[in-house]
Amino acid sequence: MQGIGSQMSVAYKDLCLFPDIQLPTGFKMPKFNLYDEHRDPMSHLRGYCSKMRGASGKDKLLMAHFSQSLSGAALEWYTRQDVSKWYTWDDMAQVFARHFHYNIEIIPNRMSLTKMEKKPNESFREYRLRWREQASRVNPPMKEKEMVEYFLQAQEPTYFGHLITAVGRPFNDVVKIREMIEDGLKSSKIMSYSTLEATTQAIQNDTGNLLGQKEHDDVAMVVSRLGHGSTDPPHQYTHPQPQPQTYP
Repeated sequence: MQGIGSQMSVAYKDLCLFPDIQLPTGFKMPKFNLYDEHRDPMSHLRGYCSKMRGASGKDKLLMAHFSQSLSGAALEWYTRQDVSKWYTWDDMAQVFARHFHYNIEIIPNRMSLTKMEKKPNESFREYRLRWREQASRVNPPMKEKEMVEYFLQAQEPTYFGHLITAVGRPFNDVVKIREMIEDGLKSSKIMSYSTLEATTQAIQNDTGNLLGQKEHDDVAMVVSRLGHGSTDPPHQYTHPQPQPQTYP
């Protein structure tokens, strides 16, 4: 069969890197954890071999089905290889490990976790799964209490301010609280800290230095109510009126 633009063949023998490999009778393909170029390649090789236990010595079978454990850029890399240079499983595994070795050099640490922010086009669910996956790679492993502290430091100021009281709680609880805060900000039930600060400053500028202690206390009370989503009308402020003097 002629390929696209008469330049590429789409025949099975040309598309399949190992066209002569036959599946053993009763062979059932394991379900692999897919490698997409962003993790330790040696860990992936270990996981693959564990899933393919029983195939030891069947090098071509191992090489032929390695693509089933790849995705994205890693799968693209595999399909572009010259398999005629792979005589054994070790040949392929070494080429794979060398190509993706850079992932070992960029294994996250505790400090990098605090700088891992949510992307603009990323949902919070995607972000917390990505953050948690990176946290699991830190060595030595973190205890849950430590993980919560670093997760809080990675949050934007608005969320950090609301979440600071969650220190000491389980990681899953912190995630749920973070989701509730996000919903509250979107529905205006919770005022962001930047808005709260601006409101405070505006009230203080409007009242000036003529306010007495009671009026300053009222300002603090109003700001506090705004920060908790109160719908009550704001307090009306008036300057103290001079009292008429009486003479004996």
